[in-house]
Amino acid sequence: MGQLTASVAHEVSQPIAATLINAQAALRWLSSQPPNLEEVRQTLDHIVNDAKRGGEVINQIRALVKKAPARKDSIDVNNTILDVIALTRSEVLRHGVSLQTDLATGLPLIKGDRVELQQVILNLILNAVEAMSCLDDGPRELRISTNTDTSNGVLFAVRDTGPGLDPTSEDRLFEAFYTTKPDGMGMGLAICRSIIETHGGRLWVTANEPRGTVFQFTLPPEQDEPVRAARAMVGPAPA
Repeated sequence: MGQLTASVAHEVSQPIAATLINAQAALRWLSSQPPNLEEVRQTLDHIVNDAKRGGEVINQIRALVKKAPARKDSIDVNNTILDVIALTRSEVLRHGVSLQTDLATGLPLIKGDRVELQQVILNLILNAVEAMSCLDDGPRELRISTNTDTSNGVLFAVRDTGPGLDPTSEDRLFEAFYTTKPDGMGMGLAICRSIIETHGGRLWVTANEPRGTVFQFTLPPEQDEPVRAARAMVGPAPA
C-alpha cells in the first residue's frame, strides 16, 4: 500500500511540475522586449501536452485499479524519445545542460505502453539533469543514444557528466523507498525497472567515463515481446 501511494504521488506530481515549469517559461518569454511570441506558442503547446499526459497517468491508475489489460501499442522508441526531449527542453536550458542525441536508424518497433515508456525516459533524463545541476565547474553534458542490442532489440542509454554514483549505494538504487536525494521518495527508479521488466527488458546503471553515470535499458522487438498477464508494479513515476 505504501508503494502504491508513493507511486501515485510521483506519477501525478510529475506532469503538474512540468506544467508549472513551462508556464513560468511562457511568462518569461512574454516579459521579453519585444515578447517572443513563437517561444510562447511552443511553450503553451508543451503545457497542453503536459495536461494530456497527466490525464493519461490518471487513466492508467484507474485501469490498474480495475485490473484492465495492459496496453500493447506498437512503439517507435526514437519518436518517443524525441517527444520526451521536447517536454524537458525548458528544464535542460534552465540548468545549462548541453543535450546531444545519437539515435540509430532502422530500429525495430517494440510492443508496450507508450505513456509508461515515456515516463521511464523522462525520469532518467530529469535525474541526469538534476545530478549535474550541483556541479560548480566542468561541462554539463547529457547524451541520449539508441542502438540495437545483441538480440536485435532496442538499447537505450542516457549518459551524464554529473558527480557519479557512490559505489556503496549502487546496488540499492532500484530498491523501493531507497533514495540518495534529501527530498526523494525512493520510488522512481524502482518503478522504472519494474516497467522495463514488464515490457520484457532490463534496466541497469554503470559509471560513465571520465565522470558521471550511464543508465541503460533494453527492450525486445515487437515480434518477440512476451505476453504478460499483469504488471509487476504500478506505472510510471520520476525519482
